[in-house]
Amino acid sequence: MDASTVQLLPLAIVAGMFVLFIMSGLRTKSRHATDYGFGGGYNGRIGIGAAIASNWMSAASFMGLAGMFYLKGYYAMAFVVGWTGGYVLLLVLMASQIRRFGKFTAPDFVGFRYESDAARTLVACISILITVIYSVAQFRGIALLVSWLFGIAYTPAVVLAASIVVFLVVVSGFMGVARNQKLQYFVLIVTFILPLMLLTRKLGYFWLLPQFGYGAAITDLQTQFGFGWAEPFTNATLFQWLALCFTLMFGTAGLPHVLSRFYMVPGIRDARWGVVWGLFFIALIYWSAPAYGVLGRLFEARGGIPFSHDPAVADMVLVSAVSNGGLPLWVVGLLVAGGMSAAFSAVAGLLLTGSASFSYDIYPRLIRPAASENDKVYATKAFFLMLAVIVMVLTLKPWGMIAEIAALAFALAGNTIFPAFVLGIWWNRANAPGVISGMLCGVLITFLPFLTGDTLPMVSRLLPSTSSAFIGAPVVVIIMIVVSLLTRAPSEDMRRFLARDVHDCTEE
Repeated sequence: MDASTVQLLPLAIVAGMFVLFIMSGLRTKSRHATDYGFGGGYNGRIGIGAAIASNWMSAASFMGLAGMFYLKGYYAMAFVVGWTGGYVLLLVLMASQIRRFGKFTAPDFVGFRYESDAARTLVACISILITVIYSVAQFRGIALLVSWLFGIAYTPAVVLAASIVVFLVVVSGFMGVARNQKLQYFVLIVTFILPLMLLTRKLGYFWLLPQFGYGAAITDLQTQFGFGWAEPFTNATLFQWLALCFTLMFGTAGLPHVLSRFYMVPGIRDARWGVVWGLFFIALIYWSAPAYGVLGRLFEARGGIPFSHDPAVADMVLVSAVSNGGLPLWVVGLLVAGGMSAAFSAVAGLLLTGSASFSYDIYPRLIRPAASENDKVYATKAFFLMLAVIVMVLTLKPWGMIAEIAALAFALAGNTIFPAFVLGIWWNRANAPGVISGMLCGVLITFLPFLTGDTLPMVSRLLPSTSSAFIGAPVVVIIMIVVSLLTRAPSEDMRRFLARDVHDCTEE
């Protein structure tokens, strides 16, 4: 397929999908600041799970994960284990307890638990930084798809992608984005699984459950072309694999837009079961992404197409696998529509969470204390546009693969917000000086490899930019504990609240 021309049929399918989203979103607009970025209304446990999965299924999960498997084989399993393991960690340690606090955002939680406006502001700033980094990964995914759809270069595709995101969010209504996520997940899962079934059927593998049928393709790659896809640690050491795995696990349990799903559910059981259903819906995608990476590599090998280490080629392996497999153009269009849906859903949730952190936790407290409800709504919209422009500018530079860019955001969340939540929930002696000191050190640990560069190679080996929370998170926890013990304990009221309302509370 010629990548320099407009792909009319896939473009029509993508346009139809977004028209569906806009029509659905127009029915659910909201005029209250507390509705912006805080997870929306109650939709049942399965609905919560679908919204979690939709919010989670980003370009990193839909495109980046398959690209990572295509390029690095078994090493990419660290993403699957880390991301799914993070939800297990969230389920066991935090989901129901977060609900018992009854707060709106991660900064709201930290400010209340640690009785500190400074801690609240710091978490709001970190949440915004996480939003920017993670959104760059999403914008890159959308830009690559837009570049293919319209046959244009990467740079104008970035600008067009940003315009599409802003237009769709504004037109469909901010709250409509959040409530559309069940519909978006349905679109995403159909557009992701159906082409994979058709691919595996064409190859003669077990296609009814392609997640289990692509093992034969791994064997064919090994025997026919000598590619040991399933050989562990050929592209990374054991330490690098474990560091990435645990960083993604800690980061998943600390991402603000993931945590926001548990603030407004009606009961503790709903929070827990929402995670369970979310894990199931997410697993359907994660079981499928490796198959695309393997099949994309196999079709290239059989067609005599040279293997490329270009990150952009790897991130587009979904499209190339279906195209090289000779499937009809409408199937390619479905897959591109699913990728656009995943990236759009994630980036909309991220930008809304970031703008909510500003309008709810920073603007009325530090900039305009007398802000009305309307003022907060306008601040949310203005900051949303500002974040979109910042992310667009950063996306113009190809920093790396989609999954690698996203992993940096997970490292920051794992080094800062995750330790603050875990200690805040489970250790009543944790206090404001401790959490502030720890989170500041966490920010430093995350960006230390960029600051030291090649001058201190040991830093980059022990604290890789995408995997620093493996060591960083335990270090931050120790700092928080030590500083908390050396300073004044939290108030007696807060200790009683933790004992009575968080740990001794019956489930609803």
